[in-house]
Amino acid sequence: MCVYPDQPDPKRLTLYTRAGCHLCEEMLAELEFWISEGRVVLSIVDVDSAPQLAERYGEWVPVLEGDGEEICHYFLDLDRLSRYLDKR
Repeated sequence: MCVYPDQPDPKRLTLYTRAGCHLCEEMLAELEFWISEGRVVLSIVDVDSAPQLAERYGEWVPVLEGDGEEICHYFLDLDRLSRYLDKR
């Protein structure tokens, strides 16, 4: 990863997904740009791995969060993601 002096540290985001979710796959594919640019470090969590996650997220997946704040769900909201990434 190349990091430039004027580039902010990458934001750590969490993508809540489940197996077989085509929307999850689409959101992950769209996030690849920010990952490759070094703006995002992404953790992927399967909501079916723990009952409390399955209960919390249910059918809302995919859900993208940063610092416990929901950025978007179902589809990648580019405006909200950009605003979140631009926060210092």
